[in-house]
Parts: sequence; C-alpha cells; structure tokens
Amino acid sequence: MHNPAIFPLFYLPPVSYFSALNAHNYEFILEKEEHFPKQTYRNRTRIYSPNGALDLFLPVIKGSKYHTKVKDVKISYDFKWQRLHWLSLESCYRNSAYFEYYEDELAVFYHKKFEFLFDYNLEILQWIFKQLKKPADFNFTTAYVKEIAPENDYRLKLHFKEPELITPAKPYFQVFEDRMGFMPNMSIVDLLFNQGPQTKNYL
Repeated sequence: MHNPAIFPLFYLPPVSYFSALNAHNYEFILEKEEHFPKQTYRNRTRIYSPNGALDLFLPVIKGSKYHTKVKDVKISYDFKWQRLHWLSLESCYRNSAYFEYYEDELAVFYHKKFEFLFDYNLEILQWIFKQLKKPADFNFTTAYVKEIAPENDYRLKLHFKEPELITPAKPYFQVFEDRMGFMPNMSIVDLLFNQGPQTKNYL
C-alpha cells in the first residue's frame, strides 16, 4: 500500500468511520501503538434511543491512562456492562427492519469475554466488514509515527466532540426519527439494523 491511511480502532464505530474507510478503498493501517486516549470512540459507541443519542461506555481497568498503549488496555468486568449494552441495543433496535437478521451473531460479543479492548474491537470490526461484504486490506502499526500526512491521519479525527471533522452521511430511515428527526453519525449498527444489506449504499 502506498502511503496508506492510519485509523484508530473503535468500539462499534460511527458511520463516518466507514465513510472514511470507503474513501480510502478500505486500504489502511490500524493504529496499535498509540497511547490510549480517554473520551473517544475507542471505548464508547453512540446509538439512537427513544430519548435521543445514547452513549454506551465500555469500561477499562483502572490505570489505563495516557501512558498505556492501546493494545495493552484491558477490559473491566467489575459491572455487567455487556448485559447493559445488549439490553440497550435490543430496546433501541428490536423494532428495526434488520435487528433479527444480525442478532445471533452480534450477541456473541456480549457473552464472550475478552481480556484486551483491542482484541475485542478488532473482532467486532472484522464482523462488520463481513456484513458490509468488504474485504478490508489492513495491517497494524509496529511503532507510533507522528509525522503523517493530515489527510491520511484519522487518529484525532472522527471525534464525537468535534463534529466538523465528521464526514456527512446520507440520511436513511431510523426507528425514532419521527420523534427527533434524522440523527447523523450513530454507530454503524444503527445503519445496519435499519438498512441491512443496503448499508454499503449509504457510505
């Protein structure tokens, strides 16, 4: 790959993540050596609930601060976050057109325990690529590289606090849009549950 883009690894990434990957023809490098930054999509996702946007946080073991490499961050199971996340996904999307289509395979990620956040997010990402029928061509970083062309560096982009960096998405039907209208850049599962196999047409 010639000057490939570098992407962080997110938990159930937002739609903009896949729009950006699509712009790079799904040829990219996953950042494995960065220090774990707090308050990012690396351990949170955003879904559309009856009351609006709902953030689901994936807890990590205390001590996973800026000096910890993202590949070494461990998931905390001090409380039953997997059950909470799955119940939230069910309550928000049970009435969507395609929830049952993906339900059984996705539910595995809320029963199986993973030690490391990176491994968990990676398996979910690979599952999503399978649903999108995208044979992603990616490798992993072997060292942290600071000097990267801005157009290829997504490590600080796609942030929920900086919507101006988010790639606009085409509107699509959402379960609760009659209440609050279209909400852009939800988790990719929002798009999958509502559009199913047509998801790739919206990226």
